[in-house]
Amino acid sequence: MIGMLINALYNLADTYFVGGLGTDQMGAVTVAFPLGQIVVGLGLLFGNGAAAYLSRLLGRGDQETANKAASTALYSSILAGAVMILCSVIFLKPVLRQLGAIDRIMPYAISYTRIYIIFSIFNVFNVTMNNIVSSEGAAKTAMCALMSGAALNVVLDPIFIYTLHFGVAGAAIATALSQMVSALVYLYYIFRKKSVFDFQIRECCFSREIMSEILKIGIPTLVFQLLTSLSISMINHAAKEYGSSALAAMGPYTKIMSMGTLIVFGFLKGFQPIAGFSYGTKKFDRLYEAIKTSILWSTVFCVAFGLITAIFPTQIMALFTRSDVEMIQIGAIALRANGLSFLLFGFYTVYSFLFLVMGKAKEGCILGACRQGICFVPVILLLPVTFGLRGVLYAQPIADVLSAVITVFMAMHLHKELHMAKAQFVPMESERSAL
Repeated sequence: MIGMLINALYNLADTYFVGGLGTDQMGAVTVAFPLGQIVVGLGLLFGNGAAAYLSRLLGRGDQETANKAASTALYSSILAGAVMILCSVIFLKPVLRQLGAIDRIMPYAISYTRIYIIFSIFNVFNVTMNNIVSSEGAAKTAMCALMSGAALNVVLDPIFIYTLHFGVAGAAIATALSQMVSALVYLYYIFRKKSVFDFQIRECCFSREIMSEILKIGIPTLVFQLLTSLSISMINHAAKEYGSSALAAMGPYTKIMSMGTLIVFGFLKGFQPIAGFSYGTKKFDRLYEAIKTSILWSTVFCVAFGLITAIFPTQIMALFTRSDVEMIQIGAIALRANGLSFLLFGFYTVYSFLFLVMGKAKEGCILGACRQGICFVPVILLLPVTFGLRGVLYAQPIADVLSAVITVFMAMHLHKELHMAKAQFVPMESERSAL
């Protein structure tokens, strides 16, 4: 949870400090965000995909295969990230246009995004290493790497933006240097031989077993990340029709709400192994307890976070601009609506995680794609046609409600299956005990 929160604050820092430069500069950071999320998704593809596999390998003492899997994941992510970054830089202007950049924002968007994307290769490395290092139980190292980068970013942003007068490019430079520092923490960890993995290029092995184990978890993670980027870019694209203030308002709004979602994801990463172990060992009572506890506490957080954004939306948006009243008003409407629908997010996310943990990949992928794909895309395409800007602002809350309704029906079916499985297992267990 701390790691996820730091990652969210990383994204929010640039938005906060750039807000003092003006609405157009804020819009530039806003349109760059989805592209950065796609690049980070490549780190998650290989890092998160390898983490569960590495834990199992270490658990059964297979150090040789673990070294191969860790090295393959790390260098594959760097290679894929480099290719993605190269393509993004070559086609930067048309990509930014597709992400919602209008003519008056484009110069600032190019200035910020070119630096931000080129140096995001360090972020790909950091995200991959974060997952690999966590898989070997070195969570403190992962947290220190994230914290050092995030803290430095907060210090460097005002220096490069205002003191050195680099403007919006200064925010990108500060982010780049901060990501480099986080990378140095991980490199220190590797070269001082503190890791159980070797990370040798010669250890890379693209065998069917290793790649299938990495990709079967990594691909759903990447799909979720791509859907997140798609939803943000579609909101930006729809909002740009109503001017630069509307587009700029989407930046703080999306990053504030992403802070809440990332904290919930961090909490439920702790739920996953408990649920998976309980289901695998047929400890159904413990599984039910884990589900209830996770729904309760994730919902408590979502209610608290959602009510804060719903009650104080104007005050929150005012932190990101000095004079653009229109941007504050638009962002406040979006925050209030999304804050109220966020109350359902914990319930929805528990079950989207649970299906994947239980090996129900199809159901898990469908449910995971609901909020920012299956439900969201039709709503964002249709609602603005009838309701204009308000249709853009209410698209995500409506998709949230639809996703929660779908979750209720899928959860009812899942609990019926669990009840039947428990009913079959208890007599079998009684017979074994009698024997």
